[in-house]
Amino acid sequence: MNGPCRCAWVNLRNPLYVEYHDREWGRRPADDQALYERFILETFQAGLSWECVLNRRAAIKAAFDGFDAARIAAYGEADLARLMATDGIIRNRAKLGAVVANTRAIASIRAAFGSFGAYVESFAGKDPVVEPYTERTTSPVSDALSADMRRRGMKFVGSTTVYAFLQAAGFIDGHGPECRFGSASRATSRTGAMLRDRGCPCVKKIKEEERKTE
Repeated sequence: MNGPCRCAWVNLRNPLYVEYHDREWGRRPADDQALYERFILETFQAGLSWECVLNRRAAIKAAFDGFDAARIAAYGEADLARLMATDGIIRNRAKLGAVVANTRAIASIRAAFGSFGAYVESFAGKDPVVEPYTERTTSPVSDALSADMRRRGMKFVGSTTVYAFLQAAGFIDGHGPECRFGSASRATSRTGAMLRDRGCPCVKKIKEEERKTE
Protein backbone atom coordinates (compact mmCIF):
# COMPACT_ATOMS: atom_id res chain seq x y z
CA MET A 1 0.00 0.00 0.00
CA ASN A 2 1.75 3.09 -1.21
CA GLY A 3 1.22 6.16 0.99
CA PRO A 4 1.61 8.77 -1.80
CA CYS A 5 -1.12 7.01 -3.78
CA ARG A 6 -3.80 8.17 -1.37
CA CYS A 7 -5.13 11.12 0.59
CA ALA A 8 -2.87 11.88 3.55
CA TRP A 9 -5.69 11.26 6.05
CA VAL A 10 -5.89 7.56 5.25
CA ASN A 11 -4.52 5.30 8.00
CA LEU A 12 -2.58 2.79 5.91
CA ARG A 13 -2.37 0.41 8.87
CA ASN A 14 -6.13 -0.09 8.83
CA PRO A 15 -7.22 -2.22 5.84
CA LEU A 16 -10.85 -1.15 6.34
CA TYR A 17 -9.86 2.48 6.02
CA VAL A 18 -7.76 1.87 2.90
CA GLU A 19 -10.58 -0.11 1.28
CA TYR A 20 -13.09 2.61 2.17
CA HIS A 21 -10.93 5.33 0.62
CA ASP A 22 -10.18 3.36 -2.53
CA ARG A 23 -13.63 1.99 -3.28
CA GLU A 24 -16.24 4.15 -1.53
CA TRP A 25 -15.18 7.63 -0.49
CA GLY A 26 -15.97 10.23 -3.10
CA ARG A 27 -18.10 7.91 -5.22
CA ARG A 28 -21.83 8.25 -5.67
CA PRO A 29 -23.58 5.29 -4.04
CA ALA A 30 -25.25 2.86 -6.42
CA ASP A 31 -28.79 3.45 -5.18
CA ASP A 32 -30.89 5.46 -2.76
CA GLN A 33 -30.61 2.85 -0.02
CA ALA A 34 -26.83 3.00 -0.13
CA LEU A 35 -26.98 6.81 -0.04
CA TYR A 36 -29.26 6.68 3.00
CA GLU A 37 -26.85 4.32 4.76
CA ARG A 38 -23.91 6.60 3.97
CA PHE A 39 -25.79 9.57 5.42
CA ILE A 40 -26.82 7.77 8.61
CA LEU A 41 -23.25 6.68 9.27
CA GLU A 42 -21.96 10.23 8.78
CA THR A 43 -24.29 11.49 11.52
CA PHE A 44 -22.53 9.19 13.98
CA GLN A 45 -19.23 10.98 13.34
CA ALA A 46 -19.91 14.19 15.27
CA GLY A 47 -17.16 14.46 17.89
CA LEU A 48 -15.51 11.25 16.69
CA SER A 49 -13.13 10.23 13.95
CA TRP A 50 -14.55 8.64 10.82
CA GLU A 51 -12.22 5.71 11.42
CA CYS A 52 -14.00 5.07 14.72
CA VAL A 53 -17.36 4.93 12.92
CA LEU A 54 -15.99 2.82 10.07
CA ASN A 55 -14.59 0.23 12.46
CA ARG A 56 -18.09 -0.17 13.94
CA ARG A 57 -20.06 0.04 10.70
CA ALA A 58 -20.91 -3.66 10.43
CA ALA A 59 -22.09 -3.78 14.05
CA ILE A 60 -24.14 -0.59 13.63
CA LYS A 61 -25.83 -1.92 10.50
CA ALA A 62 -26.68 -5.21 12.20
CA ALA A 63 -28.04 -3.44 15.28
CA PHE A 64 -30.25 -1.23 13.09
CA ASP A 65 -31.90 -4.15 11.28
CA GLY A 66 -29.68 -3.86 8.22
CA PHE A 67 -30.64 -0.18 7.89
CA ASP A 68 -34.21 -1.12 7.02
CA ALA A 69 -35.67 2.39 6.95
CA ALA A 70 -39.27 1.28 7.47
CA ARG A 71 -38.37 -0.67 10.59
CA ILE A 72 -36.14 2.07 11.96
CA ALA A 73 -38.86 4.69 11.48
CA ALA A 74 -41.09 2.59 13.73
CA TYR A 75 -38.55 2.31 16.56
CA GLY A 76 -39.70 3.22 20.04
CA GLU A 77 -38.14 3.49 23.47
CA ALA A 78 -37.68 -0.28 23.79
CA ASP A 79 -35.61 -0.32 20.61
CA LEU A 80 -33.45 2.56 21.82
CA ALA A 81 -32.92 0.74 25.12
CA ARG A 82 -31.86 -2.35 23.17
CA LEU A 83 -29.40 -0.30 21.15
CA MET A 84 -27.94 1.29 24.27
CA ALA A 85 -27.20 -2.22 25.55
CA THR A 86 -25.67 -3.44 22.28
CA ASP A 87 -21.93 -3.99 22.26
CA GLY A 88 -19.76 -2.87 19.36
CA ILE A 89 -21.75 0.19 18.33
CA ILE A 90 -21.60 3.88 19.26
CA ARG A 91 -23.88 3.99 22.30
CA ASN A 92 -24.72 7.66 22.39
CA ARG A 93 -28.41 8.07 23.23
CA ALA A 94 -28.77 11.33 21.33
CA LYS A 95 -27.18 9.90 18.18
CA LEU A 96 -29.25 6.73 18.32
CA GLY A 97 -32.40 8.81 18.64
CA ALA A 98 -31.22 11.00 15.77
CA VAL A 99 -31.06 7.96 13.48
CA VAL A 100 -34.76 7.37 14.12
CA ALA A 101 -35.73 11.04 13.70
CA ASN A 102 -33.63 11.42 10.57
CA THR A 103 -35.02 8.25 9.04
CA ARG A 104 -38.55 9.50 9.56
CA ALA A 105 -37.63 12.83 7.97
CA ILE A 106 -36.07 11.04 5.01
CA ALA A 107 -39.32 9.10 4.50
CA SER A 108 -41.09 12.45 4.09
CA ILE A 109 -38.33 13.70 1.80
CA ARG A 110 -38.65 10.63 -0.41
CA ALA A 111 -42.40 11.16 -0.64
CA ALA A 112 -41.87 14.77 -1.72
CA PHE A 113 -38.82 14.40 -4.01
CA GLY A 114 -39.08 10.82 -5.20
CA SER A 115 -35.79 9.85 -3.56
CA PHE A 116 -33.31 11.05 -0.98
CA GLY A 117 -30.77 11.43 -3.77
CA ALA A 118 -33.02 13.78 -5.71
CA TYR A 119 -33.40 15.90 -2.60
CA VAL A 120 -29.64 16.17 -2.07
CA GLU A 121 -29.12 16.93 -5.76
CA SER A 122 -31.57 19.83 -5.49
CA PHE A 123 -28.91 21.52 -3.36
CA ALA A 124 -25.64 19.95 -4.54
CA GLY A 125 -26.35 19.32 -8.21
CA LYS A 126 -25.72 16.13 -10.16
CA ASP A 127 -22.10 16.74 -11.10
CA PRO A 128 -19.41 16.57 -8.41
CA VAL A 129 -17.70 19.79 -7.37
CA VAL A 130 -13.91 19.50 -7.14
CA GLU A 131 -12.83 20.74 -3.71
CA PRO A 132 -9.78 18.97 -2.21
CA TYR A 133 -10.24 18.13 1.46
CA THR A 134 -7.48 20.59 2.32
CA GLU A 135 -9.56 23.58 1.19
CA ARG A 136 -12.53 23.72 3.57
CA THR A 137 -14.84 21.82 5.89
CA THR A 138 -18.08 23.62 5.04
CA SER A 139 -19.49 25.40 2.00
CA PRO A 140 -22.52 27.49 1.02
CA VAL A 141 -24.10 24.27 -0.27
CA SER A 142 -23.56 22.37 2.98
CA ASP A 143 -24.80 25.43 4.90
CA ALA A 144 -28.03 25.51 2.91
CA LEU A 145 -28.60 21.75 3.02
CA SER A 146 -27.87 21.64 6.74
CA ALA A 147 -30.35 24.44 7.41
CA ASP A 148 -33.06 22.69 5.41
CA MET A 149 -32.43 19.36 7.13
CA ARG A 150 -32.70 21.05 10.51
CA ARG A 151 -35.93 22.69 9.42
CA ARG A 152 -37.25 19.21 8.68
CA GLY A 153 -36.42 18.07 12.20
CA MET A 154 -33.18 16.24 11.49
CA LYS A 155 -30.44 15.99 14.12
CA PHE A 156 -26.62 15.95 14.02
CA VAL A 157 -26.71 17.62 10.62
CA GLY A 158 -24.49 20.63 11.15
CA SER A 159 -22.79 22.07 8.10
CA THR A 160 -19.50 20.25 8.82
CA THR A 161 -21.26 16.88 9.05
CA VAL A 162 -23.27 17.58 5.90
CA TYR A 163 -20.13 18.63 4.04
CA ALA A 164 -18.42 15.39 5.07
CA PHE A 165 -21.45 13.48 3.79
CA LEU A 166 -21.31 15.30 0.45
CA GLN A 167 -17.64 14.38 0.14
CA ALA A 168 -18.21 10.76 1.10
CA ALA A 169 -21.16 10.39 -1.28
CA GLY A 170 -19.41 11.91 -4.28
CA PHE A 171 -21.30 15.18 -4.54
CA ILE A 172 -17.96 16.80 -3.72
CA ASP A 173 -14.72 15.38 -5.07
CA GLY A 174 -12.52 15.95 -2.05
CA HIS A 175 -9.48 13.85 -2.90
CA GLY A 176 -6.29 15.78 -2.21
CA PRO A 177 -3.64 16.77 -4.76
CA GLU A 178 -1.39 14.00 -3.42
CA CYS A 179 -4.00 11.33 -4.17
CA ARG A 180 -3.98 9.23 -7.35
CA PHE A 181 -7.75 8.83 -6.97
CA GLY A 182 -8.18 12.59 -7.27
CA SER A 183 -9.59 14.51 -10.20
CA ALA A 184 -6.90 17.00 -11.16
CA SER A 185 -6.15 15.03 -14.33
CA ARG A 186 -7.57 11.57 -14.13
CA ALA A 187 -9.13 8.81 -16.18
CA THR A 188 -12.21 6.97 -14.98
CA SER A 189 -12.41 3.21 -14.72
CA ARG A 190 -15.64 1.21 -14.88
CA THR A 191 -16.19 1.39 -11.12
CA GLY A 192 -15.18 5.03 -10.87
CA ALA A 193 -11.63 4.53 -9.62
CA MET A 194 -9.72 7.55 -10.85
CA LEU A 195 -6.02 7.90 -11.40
CA ARG A 196 -3.41 10.45 -12.25
CA ASP A 197 -0.55 7.98 -12.38
CA ARG A 198 -1.33 4.76 -14.22
CA GLY A 199 1.65 3.12 -12.58
CA CYS A 200 0.21 3.56 -9.10
CA PRO A 201 0.11 0.04 -7.56
CA CYS A 202 -3.12 0.56 -5.60
CA VAL A 203 -5.01 1.70 -8.69
CA LYS A 204 -3.39 -1.00 -10.83
CA LYS A 205 -4.67 -3.67 -8.43
CA ILE A 206 -8.23 -2.36 -8.63
CA LYS A 207 -8.13 -2.22 -12.42
CA GLU A 208 -6.86 -5.81 -12.57
CA GLU A 209 -9.77 -6.91 -10.36
CA GLU A 210 -12.19 -5.05 -12.61
CA ARG A 211 -10.93 -6.84 -15.70
CA LYS A 212 -11.53 -10.21 -14.01
CA THR A 213 -15.22 -9.35 -13.54
CA GLU A 214 -15.81 -8.06 -17.08
